Amino acid sequence: MATLKHPLVSIITPAYNEAEIIINSLQRLCYYMGTLESRYRWEIIVINDGSKDQTGELAEAFAMTNPNVMVTHHPVNLNLGRALQTGFKAAKGDYVVVMDLDLTYSEDHIERLLEKLVAEKADMVIASPYMKGGKNTAVPRFRLLLSKTVNRLMRLSSGANIYTFTGMVRAYRKSFLDSLNLKSGTYSINPEIIHKAIVLRARIIEIPAHLDWSGQENVGRTSSIRVLKGIFLGLMQGFIFRPYALFLSIGAGLLLVSLYMIGWIFIHTFGALPEVASEIAGFESRFGEAIGIVYRERAHAFIVGGISFIVALQFMGIGLLSLQSKRYFDELFHINTTLRKGQLSSRPNLPSNFRTDMTQPLPNVELNPVQ
Repeated sequence: MATLKHPLVSIITPAYNEAEIIINSLQRLCYYMGTLESRYRWEIIVINDGSKDQTGELAEAFAMTNPNVMVTHHPVNLNLGRALQTGFKAAKGDYVVVMDLDLTYSEDHIERLLEKLVAEKADMVIASPYMKGGKNTAVPRFRLLLSKTVNRLMRLSSGANIYTFTGMVRAYRKSFLDSLNLKSGTYSINPEIIHKAIVLRARIIEIPAHLDWSGQENVGRTSSIRVLKGIFLGLMQGFIFRPYALFLSIGAGLLLVSLYMIGWIFIHTFGALPEVASEIAGFESRFGEAIGIVYRERAHAFIVGGISFIVALQFMGIGLLSLQSKRYFDELFHINTTLRKGQLSSRPNLPSNFRTDMTQPLPNVELNPVQ
């Protein structure tokens, strides 16, 4: 039996039109968490994100007979980012674990995530099917290819040794989550958390995970994940990690092209000097005439070299400006995080059963129901 000495674990699981699977998944989660009660107290928070089927009603009925389960409803679909933010605010645990309700990452990942989080004193542990030791089963090829491509691009753009930026199944320290000021309302919230964790120099660890889609085609439901939109948002988030790297890379490439063309022009100009009439006095005049000969023969070299040199300087200038802006952002984010921690620490202690009403839309959120 769990006692008050044991840490509290909050399991957050967003749900949108999951009526076909919600009861079975919650039963599995509750049974599994029951096996961990010798080490953890636990709660499961279901975020019904404006479902149009019976998801909300079924979740409420299940919670009536399971005191460890709580349900929060969004009146309309606000997307994954808002659902997770609602869950993070409602969670009272020392540790927070996010699970996909379809359990394509099986429930036994919870224990492994928590063990790593505690043993390594990490701020975040990511379940990664793409790192060494990870595994994917029955994932549609096109979806898997797109996901792997985006995550690889994010890894390159961020410079971080992380293989899965877009994955939702993770464990967090609640104190770390409370320090973040999250903005994204979409699936890009997952790379956003990593981005801000890197800025804060948080300790991020990955563990090999098994993403298993076996039987998903027989569930009678369609995934709420819009793959192409998610990929696009992922690419944009990857650009945000280090925007200056893109501009400086393009600028450096164009500069090499321009230097090659300029070098070619000088080599052929000196090669054309013997062709210049000897009666032309002065090296400068003869050199100018040699340039004229080369220009008449290869005018495109001058055009390409000149334009690429100018554009290269433009890109490198933008890159340096974006580097400066990125450093300003990092500094401001550090200041904001410090102020946020100070505000949280100055709040009065609330009873353990206190819950903020999360049933209303978050402030300043434009409600856009999914079509």
